[in-house]
Amino acid sequence: MNKRWLRRLDYTLIVATLAIIVISLITIGSATHINAEGGDRYWFVMRQGIFAVLNIALAALLMNFDYKALHAQGKNLYIFNLVMLLAVLLIGQSALGAQRWIALGPIAIQPSEFSKIIMIICLATMLEERVGKLHTLSDLLPLLAYIGVPFLLVMKQPDLGTSLVFIAIFLGMIFVSGVNLRILAGGFLAGIAAMPFLWHGLKDYQKMRLKVFMDPSVDPLGSGYHIIQSKIAIGSGLLFGKGLFEGTQSQLNFLPENHTDFIFAVVGEEMGFFGATFLLVLYLIVLWRGIIIARDASDTFGRLLATGITSMLAFHILVNVGMTTGIMPVTGIPLPLMSYGISSLTTNILSITILLNIHMKKQRLQF
Repeated sequence: MNKRWLRRLDYTLIVATLAIIVISLITIGSATHINAEGGDRYWFVMRQGIFAVLNIALAALLMNFDYKALHAQGKNLYIFNLVMLLAVLLIGQSALGAQRWIALGPIAIQPSEFSKIIMIICLATMLEERVGKLHTLSDLLPLLAYIGVPFLLVMKQPDLGTSLVFIAIFLGMIFVSGVNLRILAGGFLAGIAAMPFLWHGLKDYQKMRLKVFMDPSVDPLGSGYHIIQSKIAIGSGLLFGKGLFEGTQSQLNFLPENHTDFIFAVVGEEMGFFGATFLLVLYLIVLWRGIIIARDASDTFGRLLATGITSMLAFHILVNVGMTTGIMPVTGIPLPLMSYGISSLTTNILSITILLNIHMKKQRLQF
């Protein structure tokens, strides 16, 4: 990599990202015990670590890639995204009541994770020429149809969490595109009015998640079990935590999905209030740098890309931390760069790489 490019890297974003990944590997190593076959307890952390190194190496190679080249691939990526999501419904593997994975040899990928970054690129391509022109509902209809197809395909899996991420990305990107705020306010009110009808469209397990959000004791040994154990874990960590490998809720397997969706509860129990706060500060730095990069981008396409990525990360953090602490319903959204998962890790590192690329190219290099 050219030394001039190295001087233009956003080292604050890089350090914060790497620190989160390190904390993730430590926490996964502490939270997991044995793999599905009853083997090495460090199987998960070793796998996550290997793919973290591979993704970081790939990110370094992509630093010389100009993000503006993605603009020309918007249509191709959109078609590829639809084919990928359709393939999940046709040949995908099922687990935990959902069909979300495709097996590629020893690796099972989750296309809906990659779909997020693909849709950010596609929406940025489509929105670029519409900035400042989103004045009426009819102006938004083509965009709603555009994102609606992959949205419905993901809902079909079913994956409500990722579908909600699409909405967060869409709202963030049209906001910076200058959408008429009255339209957003009207859409919000219409959504509230439609809730009774939407309720009947939810599956039984989704309805139960909303019920236990209001009162976990409704189903303490079923849908409410996760949140009850998560709150116990976080609360018992107090200020300094119980120490790594010392968390009772995690180590004794009371806390389900402790290395994936509920990994923040492990941080709260074993590292305490200060450890959880430190992690949240790191996330705040990542989001802050994302906002600054979007603000300073040299072109509209870059600004939209950075906004979409930052919106995606912010929504993931808000919802995941919220559900583990009991202030959000359980939706199965992973914590970026922390939760175990190869597809999620790859998507997030690629997203950070695009942010770095936008930052590096915000001005022409002087030779």
